Amino acid sequence: MTKQRFIQIYTGDGKGKTSAAYGMAVRSLCAGHKVFIAQFVVNLPTQENKMADKFDNLTIKQFGNGCFINRKPNDRDIEFAQTGLKQCSDILKSGEYDLLILDELNIAIYYNLITVESVLEMLQSRHPQTEIIITGRYAPKQLIEVAHLVTDMQNVKHYYEQGVVARDGFD
Repeated sequence: MTKQRFIQIYTGDGKGKTSAAYGMAVRSLCAGHKVFIAQFVVNLPTQENKMADKFDNLTIKQFGNGCFINRKPNDRDIEFAQTGLKQCSDILKSGEYDLLILDELNIAIYYNLITVESVLEMLQSRHPQTEIIITGRYAPKQLIEVAHLVTDMQNVKHYYEQGVVARDGFD
């Protein structure tokens, strides 16, 4: 069995990027691995964050200033994202975690909260035994080029279009 670790990206306008990453987290945790999930852009209570109460080897940390979906990002949003990137960089260098999920990192790049260059620098300094998953729409070409696996989730049909709001435990 290989111990090689990869960089994975889940991007696109379809639903399921974060869900897929959390599914990988559960799979990894059940295999006895240690997992860190960094949620960029938001700082809100979510159902998936309750997973940290269920698994001893799981750490979840949010690096957002509320949520800026309905407003323009501000200096605090930038500060939170850059702090998160620095902490994740330290985690990647340490090799303490087997899996690091950078949830919505592509969005943080897209909104200029962090630079793609700083992310590439972080990825180059990673410990070789740490798997990385990056999620979010708008994955930049430079990240796609360094990734080992890229999944582009496309929206074909979504019940949101019929006015269904987020459902607790499913969305």
